[in-house]
Amino acid sequence: MATESNREDYLTHLAQICSNCTRCELHRGRTRSVFSDGNPHARLMIVGEGPGQNEDEIGVPFVGKAGQLLTRMLNAVGFDRQQDTYIANVVKCRPPGNRTPTQAEMAACFPYLKRQIQAVQPLILVLTGATAVKGVLADPRPISRIRGEWILRQNIWCMATFHPSYLLRNESKEKGSPKWLAWQDFKEIRRKYEELTHLSSPTQ
Repeated sequence: MATESNREDYLTHLAQICSNCTRCELHRGRTRSVFSDGNPHARLMIVGEGPGQNEDEIGVPFVGKAGQLLTRMLNAVGFDRQQDTYIANVVKCRPPGNRTPTQAEMAACFPYLKRQIQAVQPLILVLTGATAVKGVLADPRPISRIRGEWILRQNIWCMATFHPSYLLRNESKEKGSPKWLAWQDFKEIRRKYEELTHLSSPTQ
């Protein structure tokens, strides 16, 4: 596992390995692998499903319309995407037609994500969408059942929420709508973040 001092070097090396990966068939159609974005020293880590077309072309996760919405949601609760978060995906190569990754593809790619989580050592892990939940927690419950619930795994507080792409397809902001529920999730994530960073800070 990477130590605090060599974390960035370790993740850079891991990204290079990932860029040449042939562990599953997704590598055949990629323009480039999509490893991460943000701050490897952040205490908040966000996991998505996999790259879309924009991400495949640029090599950065969450840069399309869904990514722009994610950035706005983070900003709305006081997080700076580049400074306060580290972002990765369950799979690092774009599935054809932006389809959902298969179980075999997720399993082949999971060692990279596992090492990212181990290196970053976040206090909070936000899982966007059912694929991220299945890939990280192996929890079969639908996102509508598990979202908003804190789950402690290996000393990391995990919360599932709707994927931003799903929110783009559901415009309503009425109470009980997916966007309204996601807003509650992000407010709770901010509250938990404040609680945990306060507890982990040295006493004055």
